[in-house]
Amino acid sequence: MPTALLSVYDKTGVVELARGLAAAGWRIVSSGGTARAVAEAGVEVTDLADLTGLPAILDHRVVTLHPKVHGGLLADPTNPEHQGDMATHGIEAIDLLVVNLYPFTSNPSIELIDIGGPAMVRAAAKNHAHVGVVVDPADYDVVLAEIATEGRLSATTRRRLARDAFAAIAAYDAAIANWFDAPSPDSPDVLPIGLHLSLARAQTLRYGENPHQQGARYRFAGAESWWDHAEQHQGKELSYLNLYDTEAAWKLVHRFGRPACVVVKHANPCGVAVADTIETAYTRAHECDPVSAFGGIVALNRPCTTAVAEALAPVFTEVVVAPSFEPGALAVFAAKANLRVLSAAPPAPAALDIRSIDGGLLVQQVDTVSPDRSGWQVVTAAEPTPEQWADLEFAWQVCAVVSSNAIVFANDGQAVGIGAGQQNRVDSARIAAARSGERARGGVCASDAFFPFRDTLDVAAEAGITAIIQPGGSVRDADSIAAADEHRIAMVFTGERHFRH
Repeated sequence: MPTALLSVYDKTGVVELARGLAAAGWRIVSSGGTARAVAEAGVEVTDLADLTGLPAILDHRVVTLHPKVHGGLLADPTNPEHQGDMATHGIEAIDLLVVNLYPFTSNPSIELIDIGGPAMVRAAAKNHAHVGVVVDPADYDVVLAEIATEGRLSATTRRRLARDAFAAIAAYDAAIANWFDAPSPDSPDVLPIGLHLSLARAQTLRYGENPHQQGARYRFAGAESWWDHAEQHQGKELSYLNLYDTEAAWKLVHRFGRPACVVVKHANPCGVAVADTIETAYTRAHECDPVSAFGGIVALNRPCTTAVAEALAPVFTEVVVAPSFEPGALAVFAAKANLRVLSAAPPAPAALDIRSIDGGLLVQQVDTVSPDRSGWQVVTAAEPTPEQWADLEFAWQVCAVVSSNAIVFANDGQAVGIGAGQQNRVDSARIAAARSGERARGGVCASDAFFPFRDTLDVAAEAGITAIIQPGGSVRDADSIAAADEHRIAMVFTGERHFRH
């Protein structure tokens, strides 16, 4: 009679599994709460203490750490020496191990570090040529179905389950190591001593940055992403750049409380606007740079209405993402078969910003823009008006996500010109001015870093900018302040830079 050892913290589905195994002629061995749950369901179960001859000890810290358990999991039935040892010591083979671990990440602590579970899982997974190991309740039905039809688990299934088991243990150990490595609350170092990563492929993409490259999305073990629950209503499969650019648009649009629209191209916003209605927000965001909006990503922080869909439909767009869509909007988009339409929940804040580098990773805190302007300083004779303050805050939020060197011109809640990714700041200002045209007059300018010379300010003044926000901190700040006063421009220093490379 084949034997299954069940030892689970999460008891979801375990009674049904035990019942199915018993019906297939398997003996069930278990302990503690799992044994009680199985027995109370009327399924015959052998207590593990009867198998080992030793009860749970040390406040349940030692239950399964016993040669009769690990010998039963590690024995090779084709090896005569193994069979001799088993006969000598009264060890019985265990053919199936079902384990899930203490939920360490739910409340990280010493008592939630599982010892016996991972030890058994590793043993069974090592011996997967002869033993099945299940660590995920989602596999219970698969296991029961295969046993019911074949009488046992196939070599292919055992190998796949073993792979999943080792991955689960790796993720579990990584979570514990990360807990130990996390900085203490009183430490000046906010970055961990070590970074122990465990990720699983969550989505295969149409291709990478280019069609000849494969691409996929990986998810940190134990984490959830808004991407996991996003619903794609129509359109082609998503590519690497679709995800990369949509992520940028979705994060930026959720920085604003008012109805907002963001248009992103190559990870940079080319249109951003807030307004009283989502329809106006879309129209004004598109107006910022209609040429660059071609083939872009559109993100809305309010449900997409039919009116928005009708305005957007004539523009070639790769992805539209919103919290939801009116039925009429989906009907409009249905005529554009290749357009990817996504509804999704808001993005969660990231803990770290991670990028690859030769031989490892670059890691930093995520750059955030504080809504608190108590540290901001008006450094000019002219003071911003209430309307200018609102636009300065808006432009500062947008500028922080634009590739450096970044210059953003804005007017009445609308980005009217964005200069991004130039090797010098004055060229970014010239690009922003050229794209703004007359819309810049009376508007504001945001710069992600200080002005090294007054030339950038002079370009902004010539475009009609009347207020500027920048970090300050240049050795030539006095020159910039004098230039602002000369042009009667109000200028605010934030004391905080927002480079983005």
